[in-house]
Amino acid sequence: MRHAITTIGLICLSAVAGVAANWLGLPLPYLLGPLCLTALIATILPAQLPDGYSFPNWLRMIFIAVIGLMIGAQVTPDLFANGQRLLASLLALIGFVILAIAFNFQVFHRFGGYDRATALYSSTPGGLYESIAMGEEAGADMPRLILQQFLRIIVVVTMLPIGLSLWLGAPVGSAAGMTLARPSVPLEVLPLILISGCLGIVAGKYLRLPAAQLTGPMLVAALLSLTGLVPLDIPQWLVNDAQIVIGTALGMRFTGLSRALILRGLGLSLISVGGMLVLAAALAAVLAPLAGEGFDVMLISFAPGGVTEMALVALSLQASPAFVTLHHIMRILLTVIGLFVLRQRIARRL
Repeated sequence: MRHAITTIGLICLSAVAGVAANWLGLPLPYLLGPLCLTALIATILPAQLPDGYSFPNWLRMIFIAVIGLMIGAQVTPDLFANGQRLLASLLALIGFVILAIAFNFQVFHRFGGYDRATALYSSTPGGLYESIAMGEEAGADMPRLILQQFLRIIVVVTMLPIGLSLWLGAPVGSAAGMTLARPSVPLEVLPLILISGCLGIVAGKYLRLPAAQLTGPMLVAALLSLTGLVPLDIPQWLVNDAQIVIGTALGMRFTGLSRALILRGLGLSLISVGGMLVLAAALAAVLAPLAGEGFDVMLISFAPGGVTEMALVALSLQASPAFVTLHHIMRILLTVIGLFVLRQRIARRL
């Protein structure tokens, strides 16, 4: 009973932290707010938790499926309107993912001293939830992996919009008041969301997909969206709730991380993200004339994280958020495929 009360209390505190982070205008507020709060509790006040307490894994899995549905629902036929320029982008993204993982693996393994599994799943240029889920299956050091994945996103969604704002002389993205919010979704869609999530989890397990609880629902939602059989709109409040629960669960895994390790992780992340942004800028310069888009639009399309924030920056640049979002979805999918291939080869050496 004490464990259940603790879980409810943590989620309530995390919800307040999410609202506060949103009010402050922070990126990914309903994920980062709860994660930061519970990470502080796990590292500073672990004695206040019941003996042997751990956040319920089954609860986290349910809401991970919601995130999978949300990502998959963004794959619409409109995203594939111009196949020719998308082919060039796809080829460039393949190269970006391969080079980014190779570079980051050296940063985290050789320079950072992380074991191979932790270094590999910390090296991904996308797929936050997928990398964490697959890293857990591979036996990675979860506090360090979670730390590096969240630092990647925080550094990207902080550095890039600020840099573009200084370059353009005006705020961009959420700082400029941009939003992708849709009208409220009726409650009648909840049964469809529940059925789709369950089908996705079952399909993911049956097909033996990596991180099945996430990629299975993502696949089902993408198929529903592309075929137009059933419109699958995930209400924003449900996405926020999912991020609060997941952020709470991930934050509770920070037990054992010292301030020195966190600062070291930040240093590694700055090197990693800096290298990926240099690579993204080089590819953006080459692809901009071919895609008929500006360098800045292509740069945010190749940015290694922050799908929503980069789409908001696209609005500020008067570019298509769908164009930018498609690149990020392709980057996530390529990352998952790359991890699936790599883990088969590296597992023998872990």
